[in-house]
Amino acid sequence: MAKFLTDLDARLKDDDKIWNLDSPLIYESDILGMIEIPAGFESDLASVPRFPIVYWFWGGRCHREAFVHDFLYRIDSVPVATFARANAVFYEAMEARDKAICVRYPMFWGVWIGGYFSYHKKKVLDKL
Repeated sequence: MAKFLTDLDARLKDDDKIWNLDSPLIYESDILGMIEIPAGFESDLASVPRFPIVYWFWGGRCHREAFVHDFLYRIDSVPVATFARANAVFYEAMEARDKAICVRYPMFWGVWIGGYFSYHKKKVLDKL
């Protein structure tokens, strides 16, 4: 059964858009197995557009899941994930944390459509 094994320990950097992990985030995935995101990893979380209605429904809802997803999009993540598997793990993680289906599906399709151009463009410890 997929689950997070550690709590999210992250802080917002000075620019108000980038978050930095202060301690490792560990997620056990049914799809990819154990995923350990190292301390120091940076994420912009789920990049939900800041349009009022869109952000009201989906913004700020999936922080842990977004860290896992951003990590799996990196070219040197361990395990290495295909574009489809990284997105599937994002969905799985939202489901594991009991996110409502009205949150899971739009977030999943948002990263599928919008994430293509950032997949495998950076390394794990690259700064954003």
